[in-house]
Amino acid sequence: MQVTINQATHDLPAGASVADAIARIGAKPPLAVAVNTAFVPHTRYALHALQEGDRVEIIAPVTGG
Repeated sequence: MQVTINQATHDLPAGASVADAIARIGAKPPLAVAVNTAFVPHTRYALHALQEGDRVEIIAPVTGG
């Protein structure tokens, strides 16, 4: 299935989870994830199944000022 991760299209297997999307782009914690603009808590990354066409945003905090 195709999903958009950080504005780039990726092919993931059917039944892939948010954790799979994170692994696909090699993101490392700390991070925050939203699927179709809805926040997903880190405790649900492995449980939140993605669907064809989902838009996943994986955001790392930025420090500084």
